[in-house]
Amino acid sequence: MDPQNDGTGTPVLLNVYDLTPVNDYLYWLGFGVFHSGIEVHGMEYGFGAHDFSSSGVFEVESKCCPGFVYRKTVWLGTTELSREEFRSFIETLAGKYHGNTYHLISKNCNHFTDDVCKNLTGKPIPGWVNRLARVGSVFDCLLPESVQVSPVGRVPTLRPVTDDDLDSVSSSGSDEGDEDKNLLPAPSTDLDPVDVPLKLAKDLL
Repeated sequence: MDPQNDGTGTPVLLNVYDLTPVNDYLYWLGFGVFHSGIEVHGMEYGFGAHDFSSSGVFEVESKCCPGFVYRKTVWLGTTELSREEFRSFIETLAGKYHGNTYHLISKNCNHFTDDVCKNLTGKPIPGWVNRLARVGSVFDCLLPESVQVSPVGRVPTLRPVTDDDLDSVSSSGSDEGDEDKNLLPAPSTDLDPVDVPLKLAKDLL
């Protein structure tokens, strides 16, 4: 369903990306290997793997997540949270999604977006987005160990998000060609933001 606004609240959108060209065939069967990010207040938030205990939650320009091929945007609902309230919410949630806890089957990017969606709208993301992981969980014992537990692939180095970043996003459009991804700083003192390379699930396939 194309994104649309009913005139109340801020839209909550799910941006879905392909991890493999095979999705062109699997999609029509209700399957696929997808990455997803939640878009709220003009920015997109996702979850990726790295080797550290800091948060793996990052933000990027809408529909421009590096390393993936954008497929579609799904309307999820609306939220009454202001930009500042949403920022506080996402930073708190980011503390529960450490980069070294990423798991392709049990805790991937789609589990993160589903968590955000349930908190903001009371509804889950569409089932087809993470269906392969649910099927995989049933046959987890049959999967190679590297698929079960290993973080994967690499994307550009990240930098912590600052208030200036938010101001620039709200006052102007994104710079063309800027593909930097930004780790969200953790709200607790024991999770310091660090510059680390995220890892992509598609490189396992």
